[in-house]
Amino acid sequence: MNRSTLTLALAGSLATAISSAAFAAPLPAEKMVGNEKCYGIALKGHNDCAAGAGTTCAGTSTMDYQGNAWKAVPAGTCTSMNVNGHMGKLEPTKG
Repeated sequence: MNRSTLTLALAGSLATAISSAAFAAPLPAEKMVGNEKCYGIALKGHNDCAAGAGTTCAGTSTMDYQGNAWKAVPAGTCTSMNVNGHMGKLEPTKG
């Protein structure tokens, strides 16, 4: 691999990493006003934050209804939510 090919490959990798980080930004604080974290109801890749080891944050859950990934929902509604048989939890769970 010549020097310019290597430089181009590294630049592409860096651009990909930077663009991925932009999509994985933490949930803005203003979205949490009047809301609570509801674990276990997010679909794969649609969590608001906290998706466990090996993930960065928003949009990084690796499976539907992942127990350690949460969505922001109106305060007081989480534990009454039932998404396809998966009840919302106020604390993270395994799975």
